[in-house]
Amino acid sequence: MPEWKAPAPFDDADLRRSVTAVLDGGELPPIVQAGHPVLRARALPFTGQLSATELAGLIAVMTEVMRAAPGVGLAAPQIGVPLQLAVMEDLYEVSAENAAARERHPLDFLAILNPRYTPVGTATASHYEGCLSMSGWQAVVDRAIAVELRYDDDHGTARTRRFSGWQARIVQHETDHLAGTLYIDKAHTRSLASNAEYSANWAHPDVAYARAKLNF
Repeated sequence: MPEWKAPAPFDDADLRRSVTAVLDGGELPPIVQAGHPVLRARALPFTGQLSATELAGLIAVMTEVMRAAPGVGLAAPQIGVPLQLAVMEDLYEVSAENAAARERHPLDFLAILNPRYTPVGTATASHYEGCLSMSGWQAVVDRAIAVELRYDDDHGTARTRRFSGWQARIVQHETDHLAGTLYIDKAHTRSLASNAEYSANWAHPDVAYARAKLNF
């Protein structure tokens, strides 16, 4: 039996090929699903590999894909691009009860490059979350309630911003993608539910009922 060898990491040539495919594809690219290698690799930091026009075009495509899904965030690896880039936006209407329980407030559109987050304090919150790259499933994840995010904007300016509540959850989820981490890696796997079962049984503002019934 031949000796197993780890796959080579993605490089700048892979990045350029994938961006060209996205920008020249003529239609919105599909969202790749769990099992695709790009979702399990550390994405490449942006160091100027793309022109300003290419970067703007990639962000525009990612924004369309995110909104069409629909979702509140999308990382570049989710469309097959191994780049530390994510877009986020949460302007959906939710009930006052859900907004209060999840500390969910509107998040205006934001594109982030080379992000790194640091928890602020030790407090965590547990909620169901899903992923566009694990279509049809949701599970409970414990996340820091507040984080400080350091990132570069699309003009190359270094930024630092603090997020809390549901916005902090989105930031952590999308930034994790860029390190090859999916939410299921951090989830209470006993809470894993199909979208249909979630809607039928566990779609409550908090997870207390699900925790009691599913024993996680």
